Amino acid sequence: MNETEQTYHVPVLLQESICGLNLQDGGIYVDVTFGGGGHSREILRRMGKESRLFSFDQDEDAERNIVNDSRFTFVRSNFRYLRNFLRYYGVEEVDGILADLGVSSHHFDDSERGFSFRFDGKLDMRMNRRAGMTAADVVNTYDEERLADVFYLYGELKNSRKLANVLVKARARKPFDTIGDFLEVVKPLYGREREKKELAKVFQALRIEVNEEMQALKEMLYAATEALKPGGRLVVITYHSLEDRMVKNLMKTGNIEGKADQDFYGNVKTPFRLINNKVIVPANEEILRNPRSRSAKLRIAEKK
Repeated sequence: MNETEQTYHVPVLLQESICGLNLQDGGIYVDVTFGGGGHSREILRRMGKESRLFSFDQDEDAERNIVNDSRFTFVRSNFRYLRNFLRYYGVEEVDGILADLGVSSHHFDDSERGFSFRFDGKLDMRMNRRAGMTAADVVNTYDEERLADVFYLYGELKNSRKLANVLVKARARKPFDTIGDFLEVVKPLYGREREKKELAKVFQALRIEVNEEMQALKEMLYAATEALKPGGRLVVITYHSLEDRMVKNLMKTGNIEGKADQDFYGNVKTPFRLINNKVIVPANEEILRNPRSRSAKLRIAEKK
């Protein structure tokens, strides 16, 4: 692993996820979450000379990690546009798609990006800094009910209504601009023993809303289902229950809601066959080496 990748992001469940792709000579593969390039480099290391790899990332910082390999194509785009860009490159079907849905360590460790409550800086949280809405825009402009919904749905916060009410009152006196401004208002709602855990949920909710993560994930999963050829693998690493539920539902039923459509004999009609019935999680050694991997869950399915 090179220094750039170590400082940007340590790939999670690396061996398990690449093995899950079941790489074949001459296959076409997609890493929809390039980030530090850890998973992509390992795919390139293992795949044949005639194979191709397309890697997606909407973040300009990820471009610093681009791999110099004739088999590799970097696509600077949100993965929700997977099908559009594959068609642009003349690709209709692929043999495997990998998604590591975790936020890169780089984002949490870069104070300018506003992803972490450990630093002061602009309340931003955009993965794509060319995009419009920031976290400050969300907390300054959403009405109280909409704010409460964001914190409840995406942070699973029990005090979402109280939190929204406090934020609306505070912004009337002074709009939020920095993480410091935001924490000054939010921290008193939580006791010292719960503070870190609850603030992580608050920041997660805002990040998901700013980047439209749930909608983008839904679009990517359906696009991946269409793009995979029979026998192709979908390999997804998730980090919170909202993502994991969507992935599990898609793999089991063919839709993110988990609505099972059955045939005459009562068999669920789904485009996938599960490769791992039981979710794969990091070993203790990996968690010790990389604490940010502790909430990771890996699911693998094969297109029928």
